[in-house]
Amino acid sequence: MAKAIEDLRTKSDDQLDEQLTELKREAYNLRFQAATNQLERPARIKEVRRQIARIKTLQTQRSAEAKA
Repeated sequence: MAKAIEDLRTKSDDQLDEQLTELKREAYNLRFQAATNQLERPARIKEVRRQIARIKTLQTQRSAEAKA
């Protein structure tokens, strides 16, 4: 997990925005798959939600640093 966080920290703001958009799209699709009982990996929902939270946290930290 620490490696995933370090990988995110090395990305630029634009790359993080792009990845966040992709993860939100994936989360949307996973919700539909879950509703129609077509979900292959239920744990993937949790993984995607946590990855989204990591990116948002990093973006918040960066904006706080920029203001300071």
